[in-house]
Formats: sequence, C-alpha cells, structure tokens
Amino acid sequence: MDTATASHAFLFADLVGYTALTAAHGDERAADVATRFHTEVRRLLPAGAGPAEVKTLGDGLMIRLTDPVDAVRLGVAITEAVDDLTDVPAVRVGIHTGPAVHRDGDWYGTTVNVASRLCDAAADGEVLVSEDTAAAAGRPVGIAFGAPELHTLKNLDAPIPARPAQLAAPAPSPPRARAALARLRERLRPISCPAGHRMQGAH
Repeated sequence: MDTATASHAFLFADLVGYTALTAAHGDERAADVATRFHTEVRRLLPAGAGPAEVKTLGDGLMIRLTDPVDAVRLGVAITEAVDDLTDVPAVRVGIHTGPAVHRDGDWYGTTVNVASRLCDAAADGEVLVSEDTAAAAGRPVGIAFGAPELHTLKNLDAPIPARPAQLAAPAPSPPRARAALARLRERLRPISCPAGHRMQGAH
C-alpha cells in the first residue's frame, strides 16, 4: 500500500514541565524520568504489526498506528498509567489521522505536524484527538469524547477541531437493579441474637 495515500494514526506524547524538572533536579534525574516514561509507553503498545514507535523526542515519543481506535485507547492508557507513576510529571497527548510520507524510518506531512501540534495544545493529563480521528474511531467501548473545539495551531493556516478523550464513567445501575441489590443485602445481613441465646437447632 502506498504510504502517501494510506491513512495512519499518529500519536505524540510528552511530559509536562520537563524543562523545569531538569532545571530543578539536574540532567541525571531528568534523564531517568524520561526513560522511565518511555519504558511505560512501550509496555502499553498494542500487540501486532500495526503500532510502531517512530522515535523518541527528548522526553516525548512519536508513535504510528494503523487503527485510530488503537491510537485513542493508547493515548488514554498512557495518561492513566502516568497518573500511577510516582515522581513522573503529567503527560499530554495529541492524535491525528490521515496520509503521511515515509522516508528513512521517519514520517512526514501535514498529518504528522497536526498530531504534534495537538500534543502541544493539550492540557496537563489530556488526550487531544482530532475530529478526523474521533470520527474514524467511532465509539470505542470504555472511551468518552468531549465536545469538539477549534484549536489554532502553530504554522497551520486553518484551525483544527479536536476533542478530549478519557475513560468513560461507569454507567449507573438502573433504579430497579439498585432496589433489588438493596433487598439482597438486607436478606444477607447477619441475624443478631441476644447474648446467651442460642438459635434453635444450634449445638
């Protein structure tokens, strides 16, 4: 397949405040944080030939995936995983889908540039997904998209619509199910007996 016409999902992720971390704690500590982050992201890559780490960018990474659903799920998984890591700053993620050109192990084109700029525009801990990617992904189970907003990105003529993506909140139980659960808990509640009293049949 011609890589210039095929659709690819590009994901950029980097750590927020990494320059300040380097200035405050030194190069050695900052390098340790970056490599720990890289290792965690690689652990989360979905199995198969589709995903590929293109390159590291200091504290960040550039990843190409063939399936936009995988890209969105990976972006959300990265932010969730970093939340659980101690001494690692928040991460921001940008994702865009479209054609790109492959040369000497790297990828070029507007799609790549938009993904990178969306990463720059994302808030701390946010996964910012272009509208094209959200539309291509449909409604992934367990993922919720926020309302689209236009983002004016550096060196791009037209604003890009994009949505935040995050884990979907668990659906609340229907009232009837909650009532049935309450009745079941009432039936299972231990029976209390007066002190010294033995239930009939107890030995």
